[in-house]
Amino acid sequence: MNTRVLVMLSLLVGIGAVLHAIVPPFFLGMRPDMMLAMMFLGIMLFPKLQYVIILSVATGFISALTTTVPGGQLANLIDKPLTALAFFGLYLSLRKLLKKAVAPVLTAVGTIISGTIFLSCVLFVIGLMDASFTVMFATIVLPTAAVNTIVMVVIYPIAQRIMKRTQINPSVPVQP
Repeated sequence: MNTRVLVMLSLLVGIGAVLHAIVPPFFLGMRPDMMLAMMFLGIMLFPKLQYVIILSVATGFISALTTTVPGGQLANLIDKPLTALAFFGLYLSLRKLLKKAVAPVLTAVGTIISGTIFLSCVLFVIGLMDASFTVMFATIVLPTAAVNTIVMVVIYPIAQRIMKRTQINPSVPVQP
């Protein structure tokens, strides 16, 4: 594994944690998960399975530590790796087809996948499986998908330019 890539991924997790902490809750203590946008960005910048797994586990643990949702700790630990693997698979299969629109489209889809898994886990743990899924999906997941998509439209081109300038390539070993 490339140390530079791991440092970049840890910076994205840190930025996501700060964003996650400062965004106010929308509904019943639930807040939009800005860490998802950073996780998705890390996956798109470094699309290798080993980095996806490390990034998703780190994001899941940090999200579990900072969540304010009852039952959200377990839900985050389940949600982030599953979402990251689904996003990674979608990214690999659609990146050449969608080209420029891949980041915003997949961010919206990935956020909806994540929200569905998260809410299902939380409502299962709490025991309210049927009662409020639709309401929470409409009031939390869909607005979060919109916010994450807007964030990705702004951040992804900037991150691509930074990556070109720094010339971080995980497949090429760094010479001393």
